[in-house]
Amino acid sequence: MSLILSIETAVSVCSVALHDDMGLRGILEIHQENVHARKLMPAIKDLLEQYGVESTALEAVAVSEGPGSYTGLRIGVSTAKGIAFAHQIPLIGISTLDALAAPLVGLVEDPSFIIPMIDARRMEVYSKVFDHGMVEQEALSPVIVDEMSYREYLEMGRVYFCGDGADKVSKVVKHPNARFLKVTNSASSIGELALHKFRKKDFVDIAYFEPNYLKEFRVLKSKKNPLAL
Repeated sequence: MSLILSIETAVSVCSVALHDDMGLRGILEIHQENVHARKLMPAIKDLLEQYGVESTALEAVAVSEGPGSYTGLRIGVSTAKGIAFAHQIPLIGISTLDALAAPLVGLVEDPSFIIPMIDARRMEVYSKVFDHGMVEQEALSPVIVDEMSYREYLEMGRVYFCGDGADKVSKVVKHPNARFLKVTNSASSIGELALHKFRKKDFVDIAYFEPNYLKEFRVLKSKKNPLAL
């Protein structure tokens, strides 16, 4: 029986889950800002202990690969890589946006569209567009949001926006076909998608796998001292 540890740290939530062939076995989530560095490893330890699982029993580790918070992704991916390397088990990368969209499949009508999105600050989001069956219609891209954003899909049917970028879109997109859902990132969805990849042996290379930051991380210099980082 497959046993997969899943990690989601792309946004503010710190979420870990265990999945086996029957689906979700257990989950632990911490809904606090900026706790990934301190809370992720203790959360994994607590989850394994709660369900009586030894780390040596894990058959794979899955992790949210982005887009998302630079710090959160770096911590989640480095932790997942460390566990996979230490136990010599496969590493599975899952798109943060795919995991946001997946729980809506089967719940939305045809024709309709699912647009998961991550807040990218200012008036930007990272988004993908799927049809009701989660067939990709538009690849991952950064979008500067205005009142005309996603209009071509809104004219064809209902559009379900989800993720922490959806609130931003709701303030400017007022089309009657727009629906804004409170679906948030969770290791539960990461694990469900990881099970499919595990069965297909769709793994990433531990040595070369990196998160999808999309935007290059920039260190801003102090205005008081132009030479200081």
